[in-house]
Amino acid sequence: MEPRPTNLALAGESQLVIDFSDGVRRIYSFRELRDHCPCASCREKRSQPPPSAAMLPILSPADTQPLKLLDMSPVGNYAYSIKFSDGHDTGIYTFALLRDLGRKENGH
Repeated sequence: MEPRPTNLALAGESQLVIDFSDGVRRIYSFRELRDHCPCASCREKRSQPPPSAAMLPILSPADTQPLKLLDMSPVGNYAYSIKFSDGHDTGIYTFALLRDLGRKENGH
């Protein structure tokens, strides 16, 4: 059986900690979670070639603020939906994906 989250907690203003049923604890920055969003539009954007250095990105007001995790809701018995302060909320983060992301905290 796949390990399941048993506890979610915020660590400071920019990190999430998840404890799993097998005793593993993983720590994620909000930026890492946002950058690895599994939704179709984010996957497509990541597969595009990077813009040329001559093109300057246009930032929205939300892009200029520190990224925050606003909400995290269960999706069935296999994933979480995460809402970020930049307005993005379409990614469904499976437990398996969450186990692959982040870093393992020593001692757990």
